[in-house]
Amino acid sequence: MSLDTAQYISGACSGGLVGFTLGLVGGGGSILAVPLMVYLVGVPNPHVAIGTSALAVAANAASGLAQHARAGTVKWSCGFLYASSGVIGALAGATLGKAVDGQKLLLLFALLMIGVGILMLRGRNSRGVEGAACGRHNAPQVLGYGLGTGGFSGFFGIGGGFLIVPGLIASTRMPILNAVGTSLVAVTAFGLTTALSYAASGLVDWALAAVFVAGGIFGGTLGTRAARGLSSRGGLTTVFAILIFAVATFMLFRSASALLDAAA
Repeated sequence: MSLDTAQYISGACSGGLVGFTLGLVGGGGSILAVPLMVYLVGVPNPHVAIGTSALAVAANAASGLAQHARAGTVKWSCGFLYASSGVIGALAGATLGKAVDGQKLLLLFALLMIGVGILMLRGRNSRGVEGAACGRHNAPQVLGYGLGTGGFSGFFGIGGGFLIVPGLIASTRMPILNAVGTSLVAVTAFGLTTALSYAASGLVDWALAAVFVAGGIFGGTLGTRAARGLSSRGGLTTVFAILIFAVATFMLFRSASALLDAAA
């Protein structure tokens, strides 16, 4: 696939926005990355956009994880436990997702986002338990949520942060700021698993991924700083949900239009 200079510049700017979102809410990276690559950068094949964004989001998530680790907001045992079962789900989901039509995949993706946004808004007033941790008492729930969200992550070719954050909150009752930081452990693992599966099928644009990551590292630093301020004012969950609804609405319109045009 050959892209021009303007498309690579768009890719770097898009990466900055994705990195900022990952640092801010721990999710939304691939929610933005996939539509940005398809509709702004102009990647013609949705599967290439998915594979490339998975790689870029994994790298940006690792950068954001380093920022959150320095801020002390990562619960490492929960993150590794969640990711361990999620990687298995992501591998299975990626295999299935490559067999589904690209536009149908984007439409299903948007519908899933709306459901998650509703769930997040319903629980926006919950402050969580400051000392929440992972152990024998909740390990089955954490592993179960990890497996399920990993499957969705692989199927849709996403890092899955917008699923992982509510999954961590539901299985551990940790505050959202800790869930945001901890989720990046799993986002990195899920994204790499999905990207390797797509790369094996030749569905990754390596040059585009590189400029996307470069922009994302800068954006991630800004997003992590903003997350601490929003969390203290209780606005992080609302920002998370609004972001999901906005992008989902746009994707529903574009993917439904493409499917109708193809059927005409």
